[in-house]
Amino acid sequence: MPESRAEAHPRHAALLAEWSELLRRCRSGADETDPAVYGRELLARWAEPQRRYHTLDHLVAVLARVTELTVYAHDPDTVALAAWFHDAVYRPDRSENEERSAALAERALAEAGVDAERIAQVARLVRLTVDHDPAEGDADGEVLCDADLAVLAGDPAAYAAYAAEVREEYGFVPDEDFRAGRAEVLRRLLALPRLFRTEYGRTHWEQVARRNVGTELELLEA
Repeated sequence: MPESRAEAHPRHAALLAEWSELLRRCRSGADETDPAVYGRELLARWAEPQRRYHTLDHLVAVLARVTELTVYAHDPDTVALAAWFHDAVYRPDRSENEERSAALAERALAEAGVDAERIAQVARLVRLTVDHDPAEGDADGEVLCDADLAVLAGDPAAYAAYAAEVREEYGFVPDEDFRAGRAEVLRRLLALPRLFRTEYGRTHWEQVARRNVGTELELLEA
C-alpha cells in the first residue's frame, strides 16, 4: 500500500510519538485506546491537499514555538493539545475553520478519555486563534497565539515564502479580491496594541513582525 501524504512527511513518526505521549499525559482515566489512532487522523487532516501554508510544516513550527514559550504557560499540555487542533479543520473557502476545529477537539478528546475541564480549555484556546487577541492575563492563550503568529517574525525570505503559500491556498480568489481581503487581515493585525503578548514575543518578534506585515500591506496597496 502506498504511503499517505501524512506518512510521507519526514517528521511523521516523530509527530505521532509526540502526540501519543501528550495524550497519555492528558487522559483522566485508564483509557486503553491506542493514542496513535487519534494521532494518525489528525496528521492526515494536516496533510490534506488543499493546504499550502496550514500544513504539517506549520504544525511542526507551532509546536516548536509552544515548547519555546513553555515557561510562560499555565498548563503547557493543554496549550500543546490546542496547537494540535487549532487548524485541524481547514478549508480556505470557508470562514468557520476555527470553530469547526474546536468542535473536532471537543468530540475527539472526549472520546480519547480527556477530562471535560481540559477539553473546554483546549476548545477555548483554539477559538482564540480567530483574532489572536487573548484577554490580559490569559497565559495559555498568550502562548498559543504567539506561537501561531511567530511566522510573521521570519527573515525576509521566510516571510515571503509564507505570504506566497497563503496566496496559493486562496488560488481560487481573483487577485483584486485577494489583495483587498488580505490587506484587511493585515490591517487588523497591525491595529492590535501588541502582536505578541509573552515577554519573549514582545522582545524578539514584535518589531520584525510589524515591519514584515507593514511591508506586505504596502505592496498589496501599491
